Amino acid sequence: MQPGQPDAPFPDAKSVLDQQARIHRNRALQRIWLGVVLVAIFALVLVGGATRLTDSGLSITEWKPIHGVIPPLSEAEWQEELELYRQIPEYQLINKGMSLDEFKVIYWWEWAHRLLARGVGILFAVPLAFFVVTGRIEKRLRWPLFGLFVLGGLQGAVGWWMVASGLVDRVDVSQYRLATHLTLACLIFAAIVWVMGGLAPHSSDPVPGPGLKRGAGALALLVLVQIYLGGLVAGLDAGLASSTWPLMNGAIVPVGLWELAPAWLNLFENPLTVQFVHRFGGYAVFAAALWHMVAALRAAPGTTHCRRAVVLFALVTVQALIGIITILTQVPLGWALAHQGWAVLVLGFAVAHWRGFFGAYPLETEIRLRS
Repeated sequence: MQPGQPDAPFPDAKSVLDQQARIHRNRALQRIWLGVVLVAIFALVLVGGATRLTDSGLSITEWKPIHGVIPPLSEAEWQEELELYRQIPEYQLINKGMSLDEFKVIYWWEWAHRLLARGVGILFAVPLAFFVVTGRIEKRLRWPLFGLFVLGGLQGAVGWWMVASGLVDRVDVSQYRLATHLTLACLIFAAIVWVMGGLAPHSSDPVPGPGLKRGAGALALLVLVQIYLGGLVAGLDAGLASSTWPLMNGAIVPVGLWELAPAWLNLFENPLTVQFVHRFGGYAVFAAALWHMVAALRAAPGTTHCRRAVVLFALVTVQALIGIITILTQVPLGWALAHQGWAVLVLGFAVAHWRGFFGAYPLETEIRLRS
């Protein structure tokens, strides 16, 4: 052996290689599992949006995590559900006289939303238990995945907390609670994307300076904040406050933004102001994505990081166009759902792009060479 060359690997190098191969196989299986969960969460967010837009969210007035899986199966059970709905303000002030067939339409939306939520819980919990019991989860992932499981349970409680806000003194749910429910769902979605990014192989492109990484993180956070603002818009039906673009009711700064007192209340309870803030939040996301793309083209041309920045800007641009069309067409169901669903995709890609600067999780085993 030539001087300066490393000695042969330790005798157990083959076992280490075998262990690394098992880790890679397990990571591939876990990415598939988490990918399926992501698709289910995406569907859940869309159905939740449809439930809100069709004013169906208060049609089921009780929280039955287990028994609620079974919908009404007889005429008597349907009448019982309708009678419960008749006790709340939404029926008495908005839908008085609603027929059973009309009630079934809104009931099925809410039931489907709750069923999907339960399904997501099962899709996450059962494989997680299998991977843990069989020792396939790496130590560094046990607490993050358990934390996601806890967040999922919390999301169910937040969902009922949201519904409960519309059962007594209101004819709809609180926009604060709806925005919280939506944002938490998106936060869980983003966290799963982050974990999947750590489990996936990454390119060998050099990571640019820390500024681009920080910019990617700030952009992902900005998208999440914009989703929260969108939740406020949905909760107040604020998309109907102005149906013109680029001006709002004929002005860049429309009259009526600060009618409520104290002034800060307008940011959350004045539909015109909420739409105004959401619009300018969209402009901010667009500008940040453009700046980030230009910075990536200058700092890391030809790299995977740069290509992701370009794609992210394209996704943000499409989202802006969908938002404009949604406003101009007065928030029809199809365009509104497209706007909400595309926002989730933008968030997911923004988080994946940010995660790409960190690379894959290190393997828990490594081959050491003696010099």
